[in-house]
Amino acid sequence: METISWSDFEKVELRVGKILSAEVFKEARKPAYIMHIDFGDEIGQRKSSAQITAHYTPEELVGRLVVAVVNFPKKQIGPIMSECLVTGFADKEGEIVLCGVDSDVPLGAKLC
Repeated sequence: METISWSDFEKVELRVGKILSAEVFKEARKPAYIMHIDFGDEIGQRKSSAQITAHYTPEELVGRLVVAVVNFPKKQIGPIMSECLVTGFADKEGEIVLCGVDSDVPLGAKLC
């Protein structure tokens, strides 16, 4: 495993956001959702695509707090522009389980 410096870690903007909406990404090659996520006043709302359909329905996602990288460049994914990377861990089958927050924190709070 490669090690990084503390200053490398500080460059990654891992922030808390609340999922405002989630819908099936019909044009995706692999099953995925399009989510609109609120990161608070400083960052605002961002759009993301995530292949998390094995563990979640769109209805279950709305209102959930998630951790996302908000300072990657935007990435074109089919017809949408993804503006952040929602984080998660692969389960035994390789399906993604979201990395979340178990208590309320301010939207946009940075992982420290």
